[in-house]
Amino acid sequence: MRTLIYVPVIHTSADLGSLAKDVTKRGVADLGTEVWREHQKTVDGFWYALSLYFNYVDEWRLKVYQDGMVAEGEIGAKIVEEGVRSGSKNYELVARLLKQGAILVKTEDFNLVKEERDRLLTIIQAKSTIQKIAAFIKYKFIKNKLLRKRDKFIAQRINDTLDDGERGVLFVGAVHNVKKWLAKDIQIKEVKDTRKIREYNRLLPFYDKHRERFEELSRYLTAKPEGNGLATG
Repeated sequence: MRTLIYVPVIHTSADLGSLAKDVTKRGVADLGTEVWREHQKTVDGFWYALSLYFNYVDEWRLKVYQDGMVAEGEIGAKIVEEGVRSGSKNYELVARLLKQGAILVKTEDFNLVKEERDRLLTIIQAKSTIQKIAAFIKYKFIKNKLLRKRDKFIAQRINDTLDDGERGVLFVGAVHNVKKWLAKDIQIKEVKDTRKIREYNRLLPFYDKHRERFEELSRYLTAKPEGNGLATG
């Protein structure tokens, strides 16, 4: 039997590297300072809850899969270190797991990750409304196809590298659907409900219209997940 702890995540600005400054600026502009600040508090609380959850997970020989991770070994370790220096809560948790004996595994194809990042960068850095709309249309046209390719690649990496009797953990953005492509003999323990994270992200721009539901989802995201990371389901 092989087991995968499936962690759908909300990425922080620090996870976005060179995109972080533009994303933060856009977030404040679109949502307002107060709503953006509350969103950041929710995200921080979400990662704190995950940190508590992994206090009860045996890290030794746990295989770590991370969306956007295009390398392993020494290069992968340097990517994690850089993420920690940038303030990424995700990479801080990964670094902690690795320090306790977990093993980092190359999770993604570099070219696919670069293509999506380049397209997002084009949208964010567009100098005019027309350029931004054009870049967005191009990205929207390819987005689902590109995401599907990434999901299939990630799933295949897990299928190929997680051996019988081993445990792994996947940190992946909630927009992904890697579970669809995982081998049937892999037992999955989903730490947070992916659907609720997606709903939270979907309602964020419409906070004023859905305040009660949004705050309910925020409480769910910041609550410590149930279980100890060892059960499967």
